[in-house]
Amino acid sequence: MDTEEIEAEEESLLPIDEHEEYVSEGGRQIRRRGIYLLPNLLTLGALFAGFYAVIAGMAGNFNEAGWAILIAGVCDGLDGRIARLTNTQSAFGAEFDSLSDMVSFGVAPALIMFSWAFGDLGNVGWAASFIYMSCAALRLARFNVQLGTVDKRFFVGLASPLAAGLVTFVPWVAFRYGIEVTPLVSWLAALLTVFAGLLMVSNYKYYSFKELHFKGTVPYVVFFFAVVLLVVIAQNPHEVLLTMCVVYASSGPISWIYRRQFRKGKTIGSERLEGDSDAEPE
Repeated sequence: MDTEEIEAEEESLLPIDEHEEYVSEGGRQIRRRGIYLLPNLLTLGALFAGFYAVIAGMAGNFNEAGWAILIAGVCDGLDGRIARLTNTQSAFGAEFDSLSDMVSFGVAPALIMFSWAFGDLGNVGWAASFIYMSCAALRLARFNVQLGTVDKRFFVGLASPLAAGLVTFVPWVAFRYGIEVTPLVSWLAALLTVFAGLLMVSNYKYYSFKELHFKGTVPYVVFFFAVVLLVVIAQNPHEVLLTMCVVYASSGPISWIYRRQFRKGKTIGSERLEGDSDAEPE
């Protein structure tokens, strides 16, 4: 151990290595020490909310579990935007965000749904939960690999926060209205959980809303509709948020079917035009 390492160890208050990563600035590689506080605090808040959702769900308090998943989704949506707005992106933040997403939107929804409806399904229940959790892990891994190589306007597959909302908000709404978990409800919940997992690993394209820039100006009517939307959500948050998740999750398959039918109709139309042009005149 040389003198610099000894001095660095003496200066450290805790026996924890300082984080270092190399970044490119001005066309050259430089070493940066430490982590950015604000975006990573938001990621930590999402992780805490996801962990709390697991505890609340296992205790049967699905109202608090639903609110915790909602808070985790808000924090997850803010940390990346805050990092971009303040130019504080880092490799550490990207990896930390993925691990937080796995807990909040992979493990937590699976355990919440299992605690609510899968108790009497036996092996089918834990299999449905595991399929969802595995698909969430695959979705996050694929997202990290494809980062920077796909069209930023779209997500390939349903984003994990929306899949978590689709799964978690069902027991959230059911708990509010006192809906009894019957065998039919349990089977439908299992199918929904598996379907949400499959949507995450599908190739359906979902609009990412990353083109919305908060620095620029927007038409007045856009701001007006934003106010109306907030008022509607505040009046009935459980039902409105679940409906929004269902509509967004359905938009991927619906747009895929529409594009496929459009291309099919266009191909048939071009074939007919070619056939008419090749026909001999009378």
